[in-house]
Amino acid sequence: MMIPWWLALIIVVVALLVAIPVAANVAKSNAQKATAAKLGDADKKAREIIDEALKTAEASKREALLEVKEETIRTKNELDKEVKERRAEVSKNERRVQQKEENVDRKLDSLEKREAEFTRREEKLAKKQAEVEKLNEQRVQELERISGLTSEQAKEFLLKAVEDDVKHETAVMIKEMESRAKEESDKKAKEYVTSAIQRCAADIVSETTVSVVELPNDEMKGRIIGREGRNIRAIEKATGVDLIIDDTPEAVVISGFDPVRREVARISLEKLILDGRIQPAKIDETVEKARKEVEASMKEAGENALLEVGVHGIHPELVRLLGKMKYRTSYGQNALKHSIEVSLISGMLAGEMGLDVKLAKRAGLLHDIGKAIDHEMEGTHVQLGAELCRKYKEHPVVINSVESHHGDVEATSLIACLVQAADTISAARPGARRETIATYTSRLKQLEDIANGYKGVDNSFAIQAGREIRVMVVPEQISDSDMVILGRDIAKQIESELTYPGQIKVNVIRESKVTEYAK
Repeated sequence: MMIPWWLALIIVVVALLVAIPVAANVAKSNAQKATAAKLGDADKKAREIIDEALKTAEASKREALLEVKEETIRTKNELDKEVKERRAEVSKNERRVQQKEENVDRKLDSLEKREAEFTRREEKLAKKQAEVEKLNEQRVQELERISGLTSEQAKEFLLKAVEDDVKHETAVMIKEMESRAKEESDKKAKEYVTSAIQRCAADIVSETTVSVVELPNDEMKGRIIGREGRNIRAIEKATGVDLIIDDTPEAVVISGFDPVRREVARISLEKLILDGRIQPAKIDETVEKARKEVEASMKEAGENALLEVGVHGIHPELVRLLGKMKYRTSYGQNALKHSIEVSLISGMLAGEMGLDVKLAKRAGLLHDIGKAIDHEMEGTHVQLGAELCRKYKEHPVVINSVESHHGDVEATSLIACLVQAADTISAARPGARRETIATYTSRLKQLEDIANGYKGVDNSFAIQAGREIRVMVVPEQISDSDMVILGRDIAKQIESELTYPGQIKVNVIRESKVTEYAK
C-alpha cells in the first residue's frame, strides 16, 4: 500500500527531529572525550615544565649563593688587609708622636735650665748696674766738686765744643768733596756741553700775548666795529679774544692768553680785511676756515719737528699737540723751538756718553708736551705731560724724563738727567728767555727776602738780573764754618721756593767768600 507523500514528509521530519538531538549528544560526547584527552596531555606537559623550572631555579639559587659567599670572603679578606695596614700606620704614627713628645720634653727641660741660668745672670747684671750707677753718681759729684760746675753746665759746655768742632769739620768736608767732585766732573761736563751746544744751531724767538694786524686805512676800523659794534662782538665771540681798536694808526691789536685763539683771530681778521665783506655771517664762516688752517698748520709744525730731530713713531695726537706748542711761549721763548732745541742737545749729550740717542731725542722733544694743554686743564705742565705720555704708551724713560725735568720726581735714568741738563742749557742761554718788569722785580725781591730771613745776615743784594745774590754776614755771629752751611741753606730754599731759568749763584761774604749754586 502506498504511503501518502505528506505522511512520508511528516515521518521524515519526525525522524530528523529525533536524529538531530541524538547526533548532537553523540558529537558532544565525542568532543568531551577528545577535550579530556587533550587536557590530560597538557597537564602532564605543564607538570614536566614546572618540575624542570624548579630544578633550574634551584641550581641558579645554589650558584648565586656560592658567588655571594665567595664575594663575601674576598671582601672580608680585603677589609682585614686594610685594617692591618691601618693599624700598622697608626702604630707607626703613635711611635713618631711619642718620639716627638720625648724630644719636646727634653727641649723644655733644657729651656727651663737656660731660663734659670738667664735669671741668675740678670740678677748679677742688675746688681752690677746698680753698683755702676752708684759709682757714676759718686764720680759726677766728685767732678762737680773739683770743677766747680754742675753736670748741666758741663754738658752744655761739652755740647758747644762738639758743635763747633762738627761745624768746622762739616765745612771742611763739604769744601773737600766739592773741590774733588768739581775737579773730576768739570772737565768732562764742559766737553760734553760745549760739544752739544756747538753742534746745535737754534733760533732766538720772542713772542708776547698780543698780535698786531695792519689795516689798509683807518676807515677799516669802523667797518671792523660795525653798526653798534655788532661786527667786533661777533669776532670776539667767535674767536675768544679781545680786539683793541685805539688811536694807533692803521693797526688793530688782538689780545688773548691763548696763542691758538689769537692766531685764529689774526688770520680771520686779515682774510676779512682782504675780502672787504665784514658781517656776522661772513665772520663765522671766515673764523671756521681760519681755525681749520691753524689746525693744519699745527699738524704740519709737529711733523716738521719730528723730521728735524729725526724721531718717528709718535702718536698722531702727540704730534698735533707738539704743533700746538708752536703758538705757546714761556718767558718769551717759543715752546716748540725750545723742545726741538732740548731734543737736539739731549741727543748730542747722549751720543757723547754712549747712550741711546734716539730715546734721548724723543724724551727731549716731549719733555714740555704738557704746555700744549696746561691752560685748558687742571695741573702743572709736568703732570699733564706725564699723563699724556702714559696715555699714548710712551717709553718709561720718556715718562720719567717728563716728570723729572723740573725735579718734581727723582730721575731714574741717565737720559732723564741729560734732558734736565739740556732743558737748563736751552732756557739759560743768552737771548732765550725774557721776563716782564713786574716778574723781574718780584724775583729780585724774593731772593733778597730769602737771604735776609737767616740769622746773622747783615744785608743782601740781588745782582746780574737775579742770577747772583751776595749775602753780607755779621762776623761776630757767623764763623767761616757757618758760612758754608748758610750758603747751602739759602741755595736749597731758593731751589724749593722760586721758579727761574738757569741757575742762581749765592755768594756769602765775611772775611772769606763762599760760592754756592741753586740749580
